[in-house]
Amino acid sequence: MNWITNYVRPRLNSMLGRRETPENLWIKCPETGEMVFHADVEENQWVIPASGHHMKIAARERLSHFYDDGAFHEIANPEVAQDPLRFRDQKKYADRLRENRLKTGLEDSIINATGRLEGMEIVTTVHDFTFMGGSLGMAAGEAIIRGFETAIEKKCPLVLFAASGGARMQEGILSLMQLPRTTVAVEMLKEAGLPYIVVLTNPTTGGVSASYAMLGDIHIAEPGAVIGFAGARVIEQTIREKLPEGFQRAEYLLDHGMVDMVVPRTELRPTIARLLRILTRQDVQAAETVDQAAIMDETGTVDTVPVAEPEDAVAATGAVETEVLEPAETTTQKPSPSF
Repeated sequence: MNWITNYVRPRLNSMLGRRETPENLWIKCPETGEMVFHADVEENQWVIPASGHHMKIAARERLSHFYDDGAFHEIANPEVAQDPLRFRDQKKYADRLRENRLKTGLEDSIINATGRLEGMEIVTTVHDFTFMGGSLGMAAGEAIIRGFETAIEKKCPLVLFAASGGARMQEGILSLMQLPRTTVAVEMLKEAGLPYIVVLTNPTTGGVSASYAMLGDIHIAEPGAVIGFAGARVIEQTIREKLPEGFQRAEYLLDHGMVDMVVPRTELRPTIARLLRILTRQDVQAAETVDQAAIMDETGTVDTVPVAEPEDAVAATGAVETEVLEPAETTTQKPSPSF
């Protein structure tokens, strides 16, 4: 045995070499427990192919899947004061910020970007949950406002991907102040007549769900996303009642009219593009162009569509216009003499 152990096994190992298995080769589905290849999940935008479970996805990776050809330009976030309250719990808040920046490569929890979606210029604002739970602080609030200002400046729609645990507790009232400030930014975008679509991902809770994340023109939720203000356990302990099954999940909110649609992550691109074409009237303009081309005659002139006569309008709407009521001039005929 010593000969096999000391001579044969080392020789075989040297010839064949030891294959190291990557630690992240497999991913376990949280719903079904199924083991799935890491590469398959990553290729499917971090959605488990069999179960459809949506896992968390990094902000930049989401942007690369969202924009045409994965091309986008990041917008620089404004600089703000760092840790003005000098907050400390188990460790200094300044140290937490430093650690999260090293871990994620982000300055804070928000990324703004511009790019094209099926040819349309779009501004996106994306939460990254890996940076302190996507929480909303001064830096994130300023970044969100910068995103809205950019959309207004470029006169293009804004799409926001929300994923946050709420206001950042380490910044206290300075964090809560971002709720009304971002709400004002939403109103400025709407006053400019620009579309605002919100995609609610897992989770969207706390102050974020009580402000800009629920003020969109259209709200889309990813399947299974937790969306609400307080957590379900806190609510149960407060009201001392058992909550309904699926409470605060995307499908529950859809059934109760709180969101407009639930769309899988892999179908967000075409769905949002279609909605934006409708909101910006691009589909209507394209249809009008097709209609004009269809009625164009051989000489290259476009036939005008005849305007309905007053009688036609009355028949169609039941409304009687004053011009129709005016009596027409008539000639009085004398009775013919009788013979």
